[in-house]
Amino acid sequence: MNKIVQPLYEDNHLLIVNKPAGYLVQGDHTGDKTLLDYCKDYIAEKYDKPGAVFLHPVHRLDRPVSGVLVFARTSKALERMNKIFASRKVQKTYWAVVKKRPAQQKGKLVSWLKKDGAKNTVTAYAEPIDGAQKAETNFKVLGKLNNHYLVELEPLTGRPHQLRVHMSEFGCPIRGDLKYGFPKPNLDKSINLHARRLYFEHPVKKEPLIIVAGLPTDQFWEQFLTLDEVKVKEKNINNMFS
Repeated sequence: MNKIVQPLYEDNHLLIVNKPAGYLVQGDHTGDKTLLDYCKDYIAEKYDKPGAVFLHPVHRLDRPVSGVLVFARTSKALERMNKIFASRKVQKTYWAVVKKRPAQQKGKLVSWLKKDGAKNTVTAYAEPIDGAQKAETNFKVLGKLNNHYLVELEPLTGRPHQLRVHMSEFGCPIRGDLKYGFPKPNLDKSINLHARRLYFEHPVKKEPLIIVAGLPTDQFWEQFLTLDEVKVKEKNINNMFS
């Protein structure tokens, strides 16, 4: 269990973990054991809780994606975290690895996304259409290593498959993402999309939380640490909540 549940932060209100790629956050038709199940087991064992454990994901990460994931440990924390996410008082930063060089060094991707629930795929449109939701993503190319580019993504909205579709529409599908145009899979069926950082105000303590998830432990991912130039400063965090 220890390799699956990787706590980054925990208190009486929240459990924040570094999600490994390949695990569902919540159950689906496969019936596979989920990260939520493993985290409930972790809490029950660590805190010797004999009854049912209350734990609920505040947001989702797709099965092949890794990185920061927040669970609420109480109904009050869940309600407050839902409001924080709904009001966009959270800053999410992802890292994506692509093979093709992006056409611009930085910018914003905007489109309208419509999900096909039966196929579990999302289609992007340049203009509004019925049933589609507007999606916005800031991007910045951090650098190039071994013929791959590391792109920092900041979703301003939280649509299903948003980052995967946006990079595909931009002509730069994420490495390993067969569903959205990359030509071959990664050996472990992951895609090179990682929820790297999450900044928000604690729902109860009202203190800024800065959560950074370490990269998956493989040589391909770890080489990109040399391109991480972000310096977290208190003034940047304070400005976000002002």
